[in-house]
Formats: sequence, structure tokens, C-alpha cells
Amino acid sequence: MSLLDCFCTSRTQVESLRSEKQSETSTHQNLVDEPSLSLLPLSTRASEVICSTNVSHYELQVEIGRGFDNLTSVHLARHTPTGTLVTVKITNLENCTEERLKALQKAVILSHFFRHPNITTYWTVFTVGSWLWVISPFMAYGSASQLLRTYFPDGMSETLIRNILFGAVRGLNYLHQNGCIHRSIKASHILISGDGLVTLSGLSHLHSLVKHGQRHRAVYDFPQFSTSVQPWLSPELLRQDLHGYNVKSDIYSVGITACELASGQVPFQDMHRTQMLLQKLKGPPYSPLDIISIFPQSESRMKNSRSGVDSGIGESVHVSSGTRTVNSDRLQTPSSKTFSPAFLSLVQLCLQQDPEKRPSASSLLSHVFFKQPYFEFL
Repeated sequence: MSLLDCFCTSRTQVESLRSEKQSETSTHQNLVDEPSLSLLPLSTRASEVICSTNVSHYELQVEIGRGFDNLTSVHLARHTPTGTLVTVKITNLENCTEERLKALQKAVILSHFFRHPNITTYWTVFTVGSWLWVISPFMAYGSASQLLRTYFPDGMSETLIRNILFGAVRGLNYLHQNGCIHRSIKASHILISGDGLVTLSGLSHLHSLVKHGQRHRAVYDFPQFSTSVQPWLSPELLRQDLHGYNVKSDIYSVGITACELASGQVPFQDMHRTQMLLQKLKGPPYSPLDIISIFPQSESRMKNSRSGVDSGIGESVHVSSGTRTVNSDRLQTPSSKTFSPAFLSLVQLCLQQDPEKRPSASSLLSHVFFKQPYFEFL
């Protein structure tokens, strides 16, 4: 059975669960409106794919996290026919609202069409009764936010930030080239494999600029983002006005993520949405050097940031066990940190209030910050 066969079978099962509430026409409308996606290659090397839809072929080892507002359990599992370690995300669809089902469906469908080394892949998707099973590669280091919590509570070195951000921006550039806005760039949506491959997850928030065969300059879709995503959102997305937003909104999120990786803190975590918008609209672009004073923290914020609970089947989650260990001690960084001019320049460009002044993902890859030599991951 091919990957395409697995996907088609699974898609039919998922859609039938709520057929009385959601017509097949509306379900597939976005795919019809996004012809560019159908041109993407669907093939991959057989050795990289686990395509079994037989639930008995997966031996669950341990639950390593929760996601999708705690509706999804994430497990380290072994594919018994091959012995391959995989990640299994299990969601009870009966507990999902219609909006949640659409988000799940979007993440599943788009993951199938996208083929890029820096975009998280779903190998197989199938249902067991009312339970949705998503099989994906096991990312031994978990997410970038997990690395922060476990090893770098005071922020990462620029060398590590460079490696992680470059892979994430490469994946983002691929999405932008295909007319898609990610809308949920943050450290917990950046996954790292055991050999250091960086992939971008969180596809459930993704939105297409392509409608009816035409690529629009801006979109005006303003979903009710959870508070867990809002700190990374751009001013124009939070404003929700007639100007709309485009792919440059993601670039702003890259800048906030860079600050998150550099400081170990989630910017704006405790701010009310209105206060957050006002803070983002005023003053010069942010500098990681001022991150503690600009992005206030509290005891409750610190507890929340370390809770490890994230949202979205297409998103990363906190990994509580089963991940690769660097060493037994946290890799502490100096409390007094300095940043290179190249890093500061990258952040300031990404956090420009005017979207047109922000670089594209493609040009960001050529920034001097990414011109430094690479290293072996951890």
C-alpha cells in the first residue's frame, strides 16, 4: 500500500465521522482553491515511510506529551514489523468541536501534500473507531521549547539559535513559495531529530493566499487564536482591520521566536490582548538585550511556560520522557548575555512594525547571521 493509498483511506474515514454537520463540498473547498498544492511531489523514499494502518503494528512505549488543548495524547511507539521508533498522536474525535475537526483535517491534508525536509511529515493517518491515529517520525530532541525548558532556561547560544532558525526559515520559505501563511511560528513548533534535522510543525493554523486559482496579496481570515499563540502574532494579525495580513506576518513571528530562543522567555506571555497590541505598535523594534524589561514575566507565566502543554495535532508538544538526552545537567548560559550585531539586525528586521519593511523568508535566509559556519547539533 502506498502513502497515497493510506492517506485517501484515512481521509474518507475522518470525513464520515461528522458528515451530518460538514458537507464533502465544504470539506474539499480549500483543496479545490489551492491548485498549486496539487503540483507538489507526493513520492518519497520507501525506506523513510511507515505506511501501515494496522493498529496492532504499533507498540506504544510511553506517553511523552499532550497537545491540541489536551485532546491529543502523544506516544513514543515502535513499528513492530520494522522496529522503527515513531511518534503516535491519538485524538478522540468525539471530543472535538467542528472547528477542531476542521483544524485536524487541514493539518492532515496539507502534511500529505507538502514535501520538504524542513516540514514535519505525517507518514500515516487512520482511524480506530472514533480515535484518530497520526504516525510521524520520532524527533529525538523534541521541540526547541523543550530544549529551552530542559537545557537552556536562560536562552541558547547564537550558534544553536542559528542552526534551529535556519531550518525553520527554510521550511517557512517553502510554505510561502506555495502561497501559504503558517500563522503559528514559535519554538514549540520547531522540532529537532536525533541527527539535528530541524522541521516546522503546527500546520493546523495554516492559511492559503491562493483562492479560485489566484494568489491574493492579503487575507482577512481572523480565527480565534488561543492565548498560547497570541504572543507570537504580528500587529497586523492582532489588529484585524481592513488591511489584512500576508506572509510577512510569519516573519514577525520569526523575530519573536528568535527572542524566545535567546532569552528562554516567552514574550508578552501575561499581557492582555489589547495591551499586547499597544506594546507591539509603539516604540522601536525590540532588542533581545532589553527582553526582560520589555517582556514582563511573572511567577504564573513561568509555571505556564514550563507546563509543556501545547495545542494542535499539527503542533509540537512537551516531551516528558523518551527523548534523547544531552547530559544529566542543564546547559546553563551566562546570566549576562551579549548578542552579535548580526543577530540584533536579524531580530530588528523581523520585528519591523510595517510588514513591507520586513524581509521575505527567502531573503532572510541570506542574512549575514546565517552566514556563519554550521556545527554538529549538540
